Amino acid sequence: MEKLNIAVLTVSDTRTEETDTSGGYLASAIQEAGHQLSDKQIVKDDKYQLRALVSKWIADPKIQVIISTGGTGFTERDTTPEALSVLFDKDIEGFGELFRYISYTEIGTSTVQSRALAGMANKTAIFCLPGSTGACKTGWNGILQEQLNSDHKPCHFVGHLKPQA
Repeated sequence: MEKLNIAVLTVSDTRTEETDTSGGYLASAIQEAGHQLSDKQIVKDDKYQLRALVSKWIADPKIQVIISTGGTGFTERDTTPEALSVLFDKDIEGFGELFRYISYTEIGTSTVQSRALAGMANKTAIFCLPGSTGACKTGWNGILQEQLNSDHKPCHFVGHLKPQA
């Protein structure tokens, strides 16, 4: 398995490193899977701050994957999709569709309120998950762990990412 450099972004007005269970879960899961945690940040629900950090990560030759958690709901402050989708060179439509399909088996019709999405920018994969730890577990265990594994057949995202710097 090829080791990837992955950054984690928690989008929240209230979480701190001590209370960020979603970002903490993702950071642990990434490392347990044998990948490198390149960076981990908490940013307020502000689309311009989100774009600034993610743009920096997209331009960083060392970061191959970005996983965000939070800001995908329907409140006025939830702007992750609006903030980040404009940065995508290509959308990964199937990610949101599959996330909601898997999530439906866990939380029923409430999954329609998830605006989980993903895209590619500068050969960097960007996956946006809801802010609950349960949603992060669903996204990681149900999709990302396999799709970020170069040994997964018949296909995975590793071949589409920028080479390791």
